[in-house]
Amino acid sequence: MKKLILIIILTITITLPTPTQSQSRKLITPPIPNQQTVAIVITKQPQTIQQIKQLLSLYKDIKLRRIFTEAITGFSIEGSRQTIAKLAENNLILTASPVTSYQAQTEESVKIIGGEEVRGLFSPKNQRLTGKGITVGVIDTGVDYTHPDLRRNYGGGHDLVDNDRDPMETLATGKATIHGTHVAGIIAANGKIRGVAPDAKIIAYRALGPGGGGTTEQVIAAIDQAIKDKVDIMNLSLGNDVNGPDLPISLALNRAVDKGIVAVAANGNAGPNIWTVGSPGTASKAISVGASTPTLKIPSLLIEETREKMRIQPMEGSEKWELDRSYIIANGGMGKKEELKNVEGKIVLIKRGRLTFTEKAKNAKAAGAKAVLIYNNMSGNFIGNLDTLMPIPVGSVSKRDGERLLKNKNTVARIIQNEEKDRMAEFSSRGPVTGTWEVKPDIVAPGVAINSTIPGGYLSLQGTSMAAPHVAGACALIKQAHPDWKPQQIKAALMNTAKPLFQTENKPYHTYEQGAGRIQVVEAIEAESLVTPSSLHFGKFTEEQAIHKTALHVENTSNITKRYSFDIPERTEGLTWKIPLSFTLKPKEMKEVAIELMVDPQNFKRKIHDGYLTIHAGSTPIHIPYIYVLEEPNYPRVMGFSFGEGDTPGQYMYEVYLPGGAEEFGIALFNPGDYRFMGFLDTIENVKKGLIQKKIDSEKLPEDGVYLAKVFAKKAGKEDFIETMVKIEKKWR
Repeated sequence: MKKLILIIILTITITLPTPTQSQSRKLITPPIPNQQTVAIVITKQPQTIQQIKQLLSLYKDIKLRRIFTEAITGFSIEGSRQTIAKLAENNLILTASPVTSYQAQTEESVKIIGGEEVRGLFSPKNQRLTGKGITVGVIDTGVDYTHPDLRRNYGGGHDLVDNDRDPMETLATGKATIHGTHVAGIIAANGKIRGVAPDAKIIAYRALGPGGGGTTEQVIAAIDQAIKDKVDIMNLSLGNDVNGPDLPISLALNRAVDKGIVAVAANGNAGPNIWTVGSPGTASKAISVGASTPTLKIPSLLIEETREKMRIQPMEGSEKWELDRSYIIANGGMGKKEELKNVEGKIVLIKRGRLTFTEKAKNAKAAGAKAVLIYNNMSGNFIGNLDTLMPIPVGSVSKRDGERLLKNKNTVARIIQNEEKDRMAEFSSRGPVTGTWEVKPDIVAPGVAINSTIPGGYLSLQGTSMAAPHVAGACALIKQAHPDWKPQQIKAALMNTAKPLFQTENKPYHTYEQGAGRIQVVEAIEAESLVTPSSLHFGKFTEEQAIHKTALHVENTSNITKRYSFDIPERTEGLTWKIPLSFTLKPKEMKEVAIELMVDPQNFKRKIHDGYLTIHAGSTPIHIPYIYVLEEPNYPRVMGFSFGEGDTPGQYMYEVYLPGGAEEFGIALFNPGDYRFMGFLDTIENVKKGLIQKKIDSEKLPEDGVYLAKVFAKKAGKEDFIETMVKIEKKWR
């Protein structure tokens, strides 16, 4: 069989090791201007350090960076692209993977999931369930372990950015971070506020550095170290925008689960559109978490005379939207001081971009604005968090709504409030996963207006980053109650007992939007039956596979005999189910049951079909989400494009991810001024799925300048594209 060789590399700036001024502050050192190429290599078989060094000694200018022994079998290297390409041809190497970038995704919520009710439950050791004795690894921006609500729970850690044992948050001005401390507080704060598992031990892994950014290498190194440290649970509130199950961090999380660690990952903040889940939320064996709302008052802008309503997404850190009368909407441009001349006593509308949300809000407040609305600079809605408390309301609206408000001068509007609870947060990324067609997220938890610890105090933030640690904390409680349960059993307990959420009274969210639903911790701890896998994906229809077979593993964990029966799924034209008859299980007994789905493509017309299979364990219903794909669905055909300089003068390189491959792929260049077509940077036909990485030599490049690039891919009659600006400067500096 032909060996698959995949070389994936990214140009990054290597920085000098950062010195520690004190145990509570990180300093940012200016980067060395020398650019290096980094690749992650996966070997066919485990290699000793000596074998790896011997292998690399054959290749000039390659430097060994890190060796991975737990999360993956391989190592990371640094060197020229040409040499790395030669190394990839070696028979010992299976694949290589990209050093892509990852970004941090930003006491009512604990009550909603039942966290406070758990305090009345006890472990087998007769301890109250508080997470005592359970270790949670937080792979993030670090943790402020001096915070009074966290210091008693801090159990040490590692810094994979600066390569030392001090995982303190970046506290330097301009690039400071707060994310990891906020996440840790949701899991295990134990002071002024209390997390879901207030007695769990936190091990901090700083994999994201100044500004909250990091690379695949750093995150895998953190996973690798967490496996070595034998943590019980790991939380990754980070991600990228590539919906692919085969990215290295997703594979590393699957490996961690195989080694007995519960892996929890944020699903992403790119919703509400379908197919927006990103890695590592795409990891099959991890618990991927979407965001729901606690009880909230959601403001809307009511336009006078038209009676038109526009939903506002409040920004965390701002004053509540409780305005008592109508106000004029004023145009504030980009929010610069010089643009805010006539906004006193008005709601100022500001375009997203150039300045931070906080800077825009501060400028508007100084100019006398009553409230701030920031509208998107691209299609769709977005969420925002302010990094300091703001005494006026600040919120976001879509680009479409913002531009509509700008059309009419002196628009007058007032604020109305609607109460929402247990709704999907609009920003929460949706599935399914491309290629595997799996349901993701697996579960949802509160992720809006979540108050938690930050360096020096407390702040309310929102995002699936805030939802994931609710689940990690819940897993700590379940692990304390059931120390012998494996990761898949803990995942099953959460999913089997979740509460499905509804868009309207009779219309539930799709399974690929909410998974099994919102977690209920007490019910998960007290689960007397476990069904695995906790969701089903029947794959995609082919002429050779009209009958899809799978199996469910049913386990009676109680001390009494239970009877199990299936509800007959709702009739759907073109689908026929074959499900088991009822059966009984004695205490601690288990059984595997077969499920079949037969498809008639002549009568079944939907591209994607999803729903829930319901199993009754005695009088307790267990809902198993499922999904089935009939034909090539409408997922984005292209994603994750990047473009930059190569190793030699005038050379450039690009990377792009094609989740399903493409019949046609290309990069078309246009003049950004008049949109005149300037030619193709590259075109390829019949491309396999996965990552494309290619260098473009100087003779194939257009003249120096800035171009609008349209990166497109076509497959099964559908074309998608990404538009971005690229700069070409062939003169080597």
